[in-house]
Amino acid sequence: MGLPVLILGESGSGKSFSIKEMDPEKVGVFSVEKSRLPFKKKFNVAINATYPMIMKALNAPKLKSYVIDDSQYLMANEMFDRAREPGYGKFTDMAKSFRDLIHYINTKVPDDVVVYFLHHTDVDSNTGRIKAKTSGKMLDNQLTVEGCFNIVLLAQIEDNKHIFVTQSDGFTTAKSPEDMFDLKIQNNLAEVDLAIRNYYEI
Repeated sequence: MGLPVLILGESGSGKSFSIKEMDPEKVGVFSVEKSRLPFKKKFNVAINATYPMIMKALNAPKLKSYVIDDSQYLMANEMFDRAREPGYGKFTDMAKSFRDLIHYINTKVPDDVVVYFLHHTDVDSNTGRIKAKTSGKMLDNQLTVEGCFNIVLLAQIEDNKHIFVTQSDGFTTAKSPEDMFDLKIQNNLAEVDLAIRNYYEI
């Protein structure tokens, strides 16, 4: 089974920038909404990525690491495509589409393939907790995004430096296995990838 990893953060928190130190020959980048990465280093980027495009590539993966940049737009784009469709069933369908992609990675993708979901955050209006952004409360009722992942990192800026937070302080949904990471680590997806592979021996 493959390993999906969720990287949460506000726009500008360094999620996409964390890709920079990865080897362009060893990572595939699916960009759902943007056409360029925020640095000059060249990567092969599949733009306007969709569920079928991503799942087709993961059906016979040629690489060991993949990144889905701005993965929340997979849900948002489906919502806009179906905006004129009446009824609430479409929200269940949207949640199912996202969950099915994660389930596919968990069950059909080779064990040594890691797929990173770079995903925007939202703040729960009731609890003030930072969580994964979806396309509204109706979709939240259908899917708790973080519950589908064993590893959830939160991109933040601290002392003018971009970092990843690896465990919750009670107000975030960050989580990771015991002793995989320090509480706060460098915003570097190459180092995250290495730590995960060493931990799981993959």
